[in-house]
Amino acid sequence: MADFIQALDPAKLILADTVLAFIISPFTAPVYNLPIFLFGSYVQESNDAAQSLNLFAGLLSASILYDIVWMINNEQAVFLRLLTIILFLLKIPTTGAFLIAMRQRGGQFPGLGTDIHGPTVWSMPGGFTSSGRDGYQTVEEDTPRGSAKTTSAPASQPVNQSGAYQSV
Repeated sequence: MADFIQALDPAKLILADTVLAFIISPFTAPVYNLPIFLFGSYVQESNDAAQSLNLFAGLLSASILYDIVWMINNEQAVFLRLLTIILFLLKIPTTGAFLIAMRQRGGQFPGLGTDIHGPTVWSMPGGFTSSGRDGYQTVEEDTPRGSAKTTSAPASQPVNQSGAYQSV
């Protein structure tokens, strides 16, 4: 299924959706479809609009649910209902194609993954690392027994001679 969606051209899909939404817009049809698809055609042309592409994919996904509710609550002529259903069915591959395009442009799916290897740098403050220091121990490790550290007396410091500068 993913290979099928990757092979689709988002520009042609958004053009077909926009034309179909424009055709049914003067009649009893969902009023939000045409503005969403016009915004999508603008976003599709802009190569550096990753945030706008993310917004369009979210709006298009939400409009799929709104279409179901709208078709249940509203009456339409048979031909208009057929065109509305075709538009509804075209939204599914269009959403998939734009999500793939968003991923290719470097966008993220916020809240949909647990990618901790992303741009966040995870490190402990204060020098606690896993490079063999004594200050770090994992939960699964047993407490090391045996050699205890002995504290030695501080080294004696040489007697300072009087002068203008003294080290402390």
